[in-house]
Amino acid sequence: MSARPWATRAWLRRIPVRRIGACLGLLAVALSGLALGLYLFAATSVDVGPFRSTLTVSPSLYGDTEVDLPPLGSLRLDSHDGPAHLNVRLDSLDRARTEALITDPAGITLASRTAVDDVRSGVTRLLLRATAVAMLGAMLLAALVYRRMRQVAWAGGLALAVMAGSFGAAFGTFNPAALKEPRYEGLLANAPSVVGDAQRIADRYDEYAAQLQKLVENVGKLYATVQNLPVYAPDDGTLRVLHVSDLHLNPAAWSVIRTVVDNFHIDVVVDTGDITDWGSEPERAFVASISLLKVPYVFVRGNHDSAVTQAAVARQPNAIVLDDKVVTVAGLRIAGIGDPRFTPDKEQEPTGSGVSKQTLERIIEVGDTLANTIGEQPDQMVDIAMVHDPMSAGPLAGYAPVVLAGHRHVREVGKLGDGKTLLMVEGSTGGAGLRGLEGDHPTPLALSVLYYDKEHQLMAYDDITVGGAGLAEVALSRHVIDDTVVGPSAAGGTPTPR
Repeated sequence: MSARPWATRAWLRRIPVRRIGACLGLLAVALSGLALGLYLFAATSVDVGPFRSTLTVSPSLYGDTEVDLPPLGSLRLDSHDGPAHLNVRLDSLDRARTEALITDPAGITLASRTAVDDVRSGVTRLLLRATAVAMLGAMLLAALVYRRMRQVAWAGGLALAVMAGSFGAAFGTFNPAALKEPRYEGLLANAPSVVGDAQRIADRYDEYAAQLQKLVENVGKLYATVQNLPVYAPDDGTLRVLHVSDLHLNPAAWSVIRTVVDNFHIDVVVDTGDITDWGSEPERAFVASISLLKVPYVFVRGNHDSAVTQAAVARQPNAIVLDDKVVTVAGLRIAGIGDPRFTPDKEQEPTGSGVSKQTLERIIEVGDTLANTIGEQPDQMVDIAMVHDPMSAGPLAGYAPVVLAGHRHVREVGKLGDGKTLLMVEGSTGGAGLRGLEGDHPTPLALSVLYYDKEHQLMAYDDITVGGAGLAEVALSRHVIDDTVVGPSAAGGTPTPR
């Protein structure tokens, strides 16, 4: 009789232990189902401007937000604390929306205004979806383990409580200043040094774009004024070639180029390279504006342009990529070759006098290669030769009356070694890209219009300079060529193929 009360008391003491174990087990099942649901199904798609993006949330000890930009890398934001980690993946650019942004002068501004609403709407949908799939995952796993409705309901309730607590902690610790201090990973680790102060650029871009919109409207007026000058008057048979170079991903360059193409009645656009900055896959969308020009676009690769960039340009219906080739466009024979380097990171290869001997030999060698190709033509001459780096131009003396180049971001015009071949180095049509907005005196946009007569002789050229932010001006200067100095008949005798 004395043992029975003791046994009863021991049994009663074990009851809380069993209940605690059961509760912990149910919690473990609920959390496992919650995590499984989040990993498999807690994703939602949202359009942010031209981007198609995927938002996901996952369990985490630290919280934070990660933005993936494949293949460039990612950036991490210390946006919040708590057990919920937000991932934003920019999957692709929608071509139609991208072209609409580029075509509409107000498109970029409108997209920037709606981007916050797009992200907010996407996050709201993500939270609702994540909560639903978390509860469903917890309840399904509980049903498999316990096969009792009571435990299934408890698992769903626990999942709801955990999700509400996690999101509450995230909102409670939200840090809006995190956007100013991202941590870069992958190729984007170069972003601070390449792009510079992103906030400063963003603050100045609206001013920059607004001024450019006014400036490009004046280009047509300048053209009408110049046409009345008695020095040189293009006639109906004049071929007009627009030389651009080094756009470096500046979207404002396209509006200037389109304005010049329309107002100057351009027959063909020639681009001497560096249309992009990194030559990466996402940058392909930038070249889509080529197709909007509606005139032939002849392109040679620069040292910032990869094979991906070159292929993207080649896919444009009006584009012609030259890489050791000779073509006839608008009646002009044009030869061109791409730069032998791919050095998107400026630290990889110094420029100017700092170029290594081996690199200098490669740069000159492509000029020799193109000269040999031109020498194989029936008349061993072309009207225009195109290279990216002016150092490639030397071997082309005598093979073309005009050699076009870029690379230096400074406009220069001079003669090659034979004293007859004209070397025209264009400035940066993109103002050296958005990086040009960093300084107190932004780099102006530079492009030139070349006038050829019916005999394909260069008669004159206009240098157009569109001032950057803070420089409310468009400058246009005309230069008349002495046809006894520059022209196919004066470019020298028959060259020897090299």
